[in-house]
Amino acid sequence: MSIAIILARAGSKRIPFKNITPFLGKPLLVYVIEQARNLGLFEQVIVSTDDPKIAQIAQDHGALTPFLRPTHLADDNTPTLEVLAHAIQTLNLPLESLVCGLYGTSVLLQKESLERAFLALKQNPHKKYAFACSAYSASPYRAFSLEHNTPTPLFAHNIPKRSQDLPPLYHDAGLFYLGLARYFANLEPLLDPHSIPIILPASHTQDIDTLEDLELAKLKYQLLNHD
Repeated sequence: MSIAIILARAGSKRIPFKNITPFLGKPLLVYVIEQARNLGLFEQVIVSTDDPKIAQIAQDHGALTPFLRPTHLADDNTPTLEVLAHAIQTLNLPLESLVCGLYGTSVLLQKESLERAFLALKQNPHKKYAFACSAYSASPYRAFSLEHNTPTPLFAHNIPKRSQDLPPLYHDAGLFYLGLARYFANLEPLLDPHSIPIILPASHTQDIDTLEDLELAKLKYQLLNHD
């Protein structure tokens, strides 16, 4: 059994009700539900939310909302892993089920990316998760702070180096986490040596925390889905 669990809480400070904010004619969450349902990879698509309005929108577009998430698991500081564990335990999912955690903002999700994740776990059964990541566009090794408006390099010895001479660094793309239910339920860390990174280009990923992020996501979505 494989199940997609989409996380879509109501609280969002910078973009109120971010998960259902309008996005090219539909709420963000609707795109994620439709994509997850149309991939042909999941037997069920479930939305974990704390808000009845979001739950109704999810139901109207074919997702299941068998519970409302408790308030203490819906604030800014709640780890993704705890929310997924709660959903798995509440649904009493078989521990050998394959679970894919998605966000209500994962609008750039591509079937090919998830198929790579499914295959990677199948070929590496000793691994716990597969997750999406992307390379930083500018090397953090050349980062500097601006305290008191004064540039202070964090790694001063790297400043004279060329960017191409610095090793690439990657970040969690916040797009999906795939693994067996038992690992999520046991709160096994999502990012550790037992996880498989699925490296994606920047055009396939976008955090949506600000209105500028939202506009960038629209541009990337249109680029990926043009006829």
